[in-house]
Amino acid sequence: MTLGPLALERSIVVCCGSGGVGKTTTAAAIALHAARHGRTACVVTIDPARRLADALGLASLTNEPSLVAGAGRDGGELWALMLDTSSTFDEVVRRHAADDAQAEAILANRIYRNIAGSLSGTQEYMAMEKLHELHTGSGGRQFDLVVVDTPPTRNALDFLDAPRRLTRFIDHKLFRLLTQPARTYLRAVSVAAQAFARSVSRVVGGEVVADVLAFFNAFEGMEQGFRERAQAVYDLLADPATAFVLVASPRRDAVDEAVYFADRLAESGITVQGLVVNRVHPSFGRDLGPTTNPPAGSVLATLEDNLAQLDAIAGRELAHLATLAAKVDPAPTARVPLLPADVHDLSSLDVVASHLVA
Repeated sequence: MTLGPLALERSIVVCCGSGGVGKTTTAAAIALHAARHGRTACVVTIDPARRLADALGLASLTNEPSLVAGAGRDGGELWALMLDTSSTFDEVVRRHAADDAQAEAILANRIYRNIAGSLSGTQEYMAMEKLHELHTGSGGRQFDLVVVDTPPTRNALDFLDAPRRLTRFIDHKLFRLLTQPARTYLRAVSVAAQAFARSVSRVVGGEVVADVLAFFNAFEGMEQGFRERAQAVYDLLADPATAFVLVASPRRDAVDEAVYFADRLAESGITVQGLVVNRVHPSFGRDLGPTTNPPAGSVLATLEDNLAQLDAIAGRELAHLATLAAKVDPAPTARVPLLPADVHDLSSLDVVASHLVA
């Protein structure tokens, strides 16, 4: 088995794993393979580094899909975007607001501007929002395949739990209280609560408290839209057309992280449909023919020593990976060797893709 069917038959591929293991490159290679075989694919990355943009031949990546020239074949296309959490949050607000006035009241609020890109869990949820938008075509363009490079996180389920966290937040009694219209709010809060608000005002300033109240009041009436969208995002992740690919590297610490990810995903009933291990050292073997015991310090002796070290590294990596592969069995495992250079263009992305589907 290979990862080829995931790129050619699924609608969504979610690449998950810890940071620094090659998730972004893997996601781009899967999307490129799909585009090379006639599909319209989009890769969503959270990596701000210019390396991927350079590899795709783009001057830069934005929050809107950009077409990658020369990537598609047989009618296929490759598009790419870099998630901008704040811009995506703005789009979500505009989508759920009752009218332009409500949307602008929220977007102009100083509390909102401060938390839109930094609130815990916001990046994970907005990655899922962008996924839903691209899959359904609600943003104006629909794709056959969307490949998501998820944010690096120790908690494997941060991005999966983001829709439910949002629902729990808007269902919280404090949120419901603060999103009531002003007159209802004033009737509902007790004298003690008003005294507390005055105390807080003396510490942080009445202007800050007013901004907070205005922020929550501006969301009045939008809860159901957020709730329904959160459920739609969660249903999409649970859909059989969505495949989860676990990405790792053969280092012991990275393998341990990947095992942790696999366990957490399994606990939530999520099956890993593919395992990608990047930067695997080759094993050359040390059988150099009939020559034995070459003179110390000779070129042949040095070569044998180097090959022995490489074999030892490769052997340790295989031992580490055996545990990980058993965790995700029967999912196919693709091993991408340590390449001589960074992935810097479509040709080198093709090389990575060839190992994913070999």
